[in-house]
Amino acid sequence: MLSALVPNDFPIDRFDGTAWIGVVPFRMRDVAPRGVPALPWLSAFPELNVRTYVRVADKPGVYFFSLDAANPLAVRAARLMLNLPYFSATMNVDRTHDGIVSYRSRRRSDDRAAELVASYYPDGPAFAPRIGTLDYFLTERYCLYARDHRDRPYRLEIHHPPWPLQPARADLQRNSMAAAAGVTLPSVAPLLHFVSRQDMVAWPRESLR
Repeated sequence: MLSALVPNDFPIDRFDGTAWIGVVPFRMRDVAPRGVPALPWLSAFPELNVRTYVRVADKPGVYFFSLDAANPLAVRAARLMLNLPYFSATMNVDRTHDGIVSYRSRRRSDDRAAELVASYYPDGPAFAPRIGTLDYFLTERYCLYARDHRDRPYRLEIHHPPWPLQPARADLQRNSMAAAAGVTLPSVAPLLHFVSRQDMVAWPRESLR
């Protein structure tokens, strides 16, 4: 069961009684603390996360099973400062002139093959998700939940504009990211979204105990 993989401090949030898993590939840009200029060789890199959706004290957020990144320094920093389950990965992202994204990621030095090989592209106009819909449930979340190095639960607040979602199509050639986290995905077609860009900021973490 999914609940066995998530700490009890973070009750799983369900939509119409169903829990959801997100496998989210993207590229980070201009990553830096406030007031510090972004450095091209440090502040831009591909990332890939596997998440589920939780709710603590009626505040919805996300819980990460894994976050793979192509920047080893960012991986070490996130593990040290936030105790998030970051992993170094070999990653390559290309976008063709007609908008198709080719995404390849394989986790380094891992006995369980955590890999994503896919191509995807937007397939419709952008829209803002409406309150009460599944699209809104999955995307309009403004915090993450995790446990620190002393095993204490915390929340990290984030802020971003509403997601400009587009319907998408994808060719998933290999996807073992959820399986590497111990999650078995159902044999149904995935729900796909595409976003060209999303800006966000984060605040210091807040202990829940």
